[in-house]
Amino acid sequence: MGAKPIRGRITAAAEQDVVVFLIGIRINRLRSVRRWWPVSTAMPRMLAELAADRDSGLLGHRMRLGPPRTVELVQYWESPQKLLAYAADRDGLHRPAWAAFNRLVRESRGEVGIWHETYVVPAGSYETVYVDMPLHGLAAATAPVPVAHRGESAAERLGRRRAS
Repeated sequence: MGAKPIRGRITAAAEQDVVVFLIGIRINRLRSVRRWWPVSTAMPRMLAELAADRDSGLLGHRMRLGPPRTVELVQYWESPQKLLAYAADRDGLHRPAWAAFNRLVRESRGEVGIWHETYVVPAGSYETVYVDMPLHGLAAATAPVPVAHRGESAAERLGRRRAS
């Protein structure tokens, strides 16, 4: 059925810089299972590896179905350095998965697509509010706090106006 909503207004406890990393896969040809299956199954293993390492820098994530034949993953990271360190780690799961994907792409004819976007968001340049919602987004990745902790309005939470 899903998580129980938290009554009232909450915001994310995060007050530091945050990296938002979006990554996705699009299956362009459903019958080409041997092209998209390895890519589809690599991400859950990488997320498990990151979750097991409390110093990885991954704060949290949420996977969702996007447009047709697309799966998207939203990740929240402590810093761009930790994200890039994981991507480059020769002992981690990402490097071999990325190498395997590149081999598949060279052999394929556009049967699977992959994309990512990285946003480094400075502290004070984001705001969140969740009303009667289960833990979601940045609040789920960090921790929930009452809205009054960061300001009653979006302008206050963005740091443009001091909370009274």
